[in-house]
Formats: sequence, C-alpha cells, structure tokens
Amino acid sequence: MQVTVRNRPAFANIHVKMAPGDVILGEADAMASMSPTVQIHARFNGGFFSALAKRYFGGESMFINEFVALDEGEIVFTQPLPGDIECIELKGTSLFLQPGAFIACEPTVHLGVGWAGFSSWIGREGLFRLKVSGQGRVWFGAYGGIFVREIEDEYVVDTGHLVAYEPTIHIKVGMAGGIFSSFFSGEGLVTRVYGPGRIYLQSRSLSGLAAWTDSFLFMH
Repeated sequence: MQVTVRNRPAFANIHVKMAPGDVILGEADAMASMSPTVQIHARFNGGFFSALAKRYFGGESMFINEFVALDEGEIVFTQPLPGDIECIELKGTSLFLQPGAFIACEPTVHLGVGWAGFSSWIGREGLFRLKVSGQGRVWFGAYGGIFVREIEDEYVVDTGHLVAYEPTIHIKVGMAGGIFSSFFSGEGLVTRVYGPGRIYLQSRSLSGLAAWTDSFLFMH
C-alpha cells in the first residue's frame, strides 16, 4: 500500500494506492473518492461502548470505515478544514490527538480514549483526547500548517493550537501573564506544556477564525 500526502500545505489530501488485500481505516466522511474495486465496511469504532466514549469524550465519530481492496485501486481521504496533514508511524508508541484531527490509520493501530485532564477542559479542549497506539501509520490533519517542537522543559502554546502530543508531555492551563496583561493583551489563557516529548502545533485556530468572522458580522 503506497500512501502520499498531496497538495500540501493548504489543501492537503491523502492518496492511497492499494494492492489486492490491502486494508486501511478511515474516519467517517473522510473518503472523498475511491475505485469501485475497493469495498467499504462501516463498524463501531472499537466496539459499542468504546465508540460511545470516542464520540462523546474524544470528539470522533462512533463509526469508522474499513476499506478493503478486492483488486488494485485507490482512495482519496480529505479533512473538513483547509490545512496540512501529517503522517506518524507508531512503533509500539502512542500519541494523543485533538478532537477531529484523526483522518486514517493502518488496521494494526489501536484507537482509544485517553484522559486529557482538567487543564485541557479549562482550555476548551475537552476532558478526553483520542489516543492512537500500537504499530503502524496514522494520518491526522490540522487547520493551517503543522509544525513540530521537541520540548525538553517548558513551552507556552496559545489555546487551540495544540494538535497532538506524546504521552510524556504534561499540560497546564493558566494566564498568559498577570491579570491585566492576560485580559488586555488579547492572549487570555495559554497552555503550558512540560517535556520531555514532542508536540504538534497548527498555525491557525478555530477560535481565532470564529472571532474574526464575528467581528465582520457585528460590523454589518
């Protein structure tokens, strides 16, 4: 199975070239097009109760699609927002993803739900995150570009920009500075991440888009 991320970074999509017998899992509604030689099976995302947890706690669909190639064929996966797509290969490791970031993975990857903590909830990111673990490749997307930081000690991230992080990373949410600076600088709450570990950031945030859109709506 040959997988290529095309049209990066603004309008990235995943092109999957499949040989007979190849299998790949995709998030519900992620498939944009596919060959008639590829068969699709919808199933619960890890069983009924696990699927419920992923839907209401991890921000993912209850169902996941399994694509099986009966002969040579192709699939194209996309994401709802304009932005880049990253591929990570797990080798007995795991990664936490923000709600809605997951797009596709190989069938050897396990999809679960991990506790994100109250700091994540205060930062409007939810109490739980989707946890991918095991062996195989995972593809996830972001709003805007994706950039990576290796965290040794402490790093500050504006809320809404953290897309994924390794389980060795710890998160705390607090004010950007003092009370005056936090409210009048426009930064408000920020996420403080503590290493060691790797984090993945997106260059745009949905809250920023919403605020920008609202400013035009109220003007008119």
